[in-house]
Amino acid sequence: MPTSTPGSPGAEHPTPAQLRAAAETFALMASPVRLHLMWLITHGSYDVSTLATHVGIGIATVSQHLAKLRLAGLITARRDGRRTLYAVEDPHVVTLIRQIFDHIAPDGSLAPDPPR
Repeated sequence: MPTSTPGSPGAEHPTPAQLRAAAETFALMASPVRLHLMWLITHGSYDVSTLATHVGIGIATVSQHLAKLRLAGLITARRDGRRTLYAVEDPHVVTLIRQIFDHIAPDGSLAPDPPR
């Protein structure tokens, strides 16, 4: 990741691979259902049935979304008896999800920046 500003001496631009991976990650989370699932999972570990109840869609549909998020490496799954619990273990992903919802007000408008 670049640590200096673009155009400054020594600034490193993101590689094409980084740009593709970032775009794919944002595209994956562009679904309101997946974003809702990600928000829930950043606040705790849940099984598919609980997630389906919170999101208000069927278990099969939630399972399909979870499979895509797992394949992308955004969430993890672990067995707990007969249930599978889904979690977000990457602190970068947790920060990303929390920051986007801190930036958007409940009415959908952009929230003002906090005072400095």
